[in-house]
Amino acid sequence: MQEAIYIVYLLAIAGVLCLFRIFRGPTAPDRVVALDALVPMVATIMVLFALFQGDELLLDISIVYSILGFIGTLVISKYLMGEGIGDAV
Repeated sequence: MQEAIYIVYLLAIAGVLCLFRIFRGPTAPDRVVALDALVPMVATIMVLFALFQGDELLLDISIVYSILGFIGTLVISKYLMGEGIGDAV
C-alpha cells in the first residue's frame, strides 16, 4: 500500500508538469497534447483514491471523466483543424 502513495506523488508531479505546458505552451497543439496527457493521470489518481477509500463511486466518476476528456480532445482538435464538429473525417 505504501508503494501506491509513491505512484500518486509521481503522477501529481507529472500532472504539474503538464499544467505548466498547458499554461506556457508555445502553440495550441502543445496545449492539447498536454491536456490529453493530463486526463489519464487524473483518472488514475481517482482510481487509486477509490481503492484506498473503498468507494465505487469514484471509479464511475473516473470512467466518465476519461470519456469526456477523450471527446474534448477530439472536439478541440477538429476546431484547430478548422472543421466543424459534425463534419466527417
